[in-house]
Amino acid sequence: MSFVAYDLSLEYVRAVAPMLAALRSRDPALARQAQAAVASISLNLAEGSGRAGADRRHLFRIARGSFNEVRAAFDVAVALGLVAAPPAPVLTDRLGAILYRLTR
Repeated sequence: MSFVAYDLSLEYVRAVAPMLAALRSRDPALARQAQAAVASISLNLAEGSGRAGADRRHLFRIARGSFNEVRAAFDVAVALGLVAAPPAPVLTDRLGAILYRLTR
């Protein structure tokens, strides 16, 4: 699949995987929720890329919502002192910008 947003979402999955693993030992429930949300980004982008019209935009909005959920999970983990900082800030900003444009 040659879809920049999808490819970038997989790069994001790889970038956050080590932090998810570290978080799993400190807060398994938060790690599970963050992992499900990070997977949802790629899955909804892939599904949306094969759809058209409002259905396509809806799936891209779900991907963006999942992205926001992942960011919030890492923000909470930082606030609780479970991890030092959110992972991959440059990649996070880039993916966030692409997801924003896909939903407009």
